[in-house]
Amino acid sequence: MAVSRHRPFLRELLSFGFVGCVGTVITIFGANLLRAWLGGSPVTSVVVPTMVSTLVSYLANRFWTFRDRDSDGSGREVVIFFALNGVGMLIQVLCTGFTYYTLGLHGGIAYNLGLLAGLGLGSAFRYWSYKKWVFTPTAPA
Repeated sequence: MAVSRHRPFLRELLSFGFVGCVGTVITIFGANLLRAWLGGSPVTSVVVPTMVSTLVSYLANRFWTFRDRDSDGSGREVVIFFALNGVGMLIQVLCTGFTYYTLGLHGGIAYNLGLLAGLGLGSAFRYWSYKKWVFTPTAPA
């Protein structure tokens, strides 16, 4: 009985997690591609693939994870989503920059650990903020 009561939350959390995994693959692959093969800076290497991941995540979250929540069609949702993702990206950049510039760890493993820490903290912030400000429940009629 308790499982059926929590089913919508579990479905939403699993969907969000799957979308996050796809976004994580895009970010990690893109960041490592830009950093290692194309010689990008550690910060630029995080920003560019995170922007691509953000677009994919918006579409997947809007039309799958939070599909049961209405959108008012005003563009408010999109603006807030991308603004909050900017905060999430800042968290990622700070973790990566801290690892690279402050700690002086320039190796691939350290770079990816900093990137993963930033992705984890940023994802926790995103999930909380999406539920609170972006994909809000439909108001009763």
